[in-house]
Amino acid sequence: MKFLKLIGFENLIVLAFAQFIIKYGFLDYHPDLILALNEKNYSLLVLASVLIAAGGFLINNITAASSERYGISESAAYYIYGAFTIGGLAIGYYLSNLIGRPSFLLVFGLTVATLYFYATSLRNSLLLGNIAISFIIALSVMVISVFCIFPIITDDNRRIMATIFDLLLDYSIFTLVIGFMITLIKDLKEADTDYNSGINTLPIAIGKARTAKVVFVFGLIAAAMLLYYANAYLKELLWALGFGLLFILGPIIYFLINIWTAKTQKEFAVLEVVLKLVLFFTAASIAIITFNIKHNA
Repeated sequence: MKFLKLIGFENLIVLAFAQFIIKYGFLDYHPDLILALNEKNYSLLVLASVLIAAGGFLINNITAASSERYGISESAAYYIYGAFTIGGLAIGYYLSNLIGRPSFLLVFGLTVATLYFYATSLRNSLLLGNIAISFIIALSVMVISVFCIFPIITDDNRRIMATIFDLLLDYSIFTLVIGFMITLIKDLKEADTDYNSGINTLPIAIGKARTAKVVFVFGLIAAAMLLYYANAYLKELLWALGFGLLFILGPIIYFLINIWTAKTQKEFAVLEVVLKLVLFFTAASIAIITFNIKHNA
């Protein structure tokens, strides 16, 4: 269990779920859409994402606390980090060459570099680490567009491809906002530890109360985005609309109410879980929307 916590296992499950649900709950429902990656290679794309993310969680945790806390030596932890990272990059190299776009390996390379520098340097830089991790979270969605959609765009299918790309971009932007909120809540949860370690996070720079207000504003932005999407695209899709309001907007409203009174590490930890559930249900919503369109009821 300690090792699973070290690599952020619960976050890896959400990552893999999101990427698989986008394929099997959305992309595969377009019969004329032949992705650049077949099922086996798409699974390899998910595996590469999971391996690199696991390496990122691992290097972050062992630089933030002693590896002995997780039941392994520091040298073993770095060997595992190297294995995860090299494995992810190797798969990325294979997939990039498979679709004839070797330069796309940069997507994985930049992700690895960002996660490493966050763990070793950016964590000490005010907001830079939060922004970097938020973009990495959003990139987990956009990597599908890069590897599966972009290589097959032609003049004949440009319009439908643009629609699919825009939809995934909307999901990425919403995911980025929620991801940024998660990083700030994590900073609030760990403020005392970060202060003792000399790490300069937003709660330390401006105080917990003001940081909570900043997170509240981003929560309002997320709620406004969701209501806009619902009004623009889901008015006729009652199942999808109900799902979004109940399982995405509902937790966001719960979060907005409780962020005002949260003071303890335990309370912030609960709010962090709430936001992760929002990410999970956001990923699931794409399958609900597709199902509702197919069975327009």
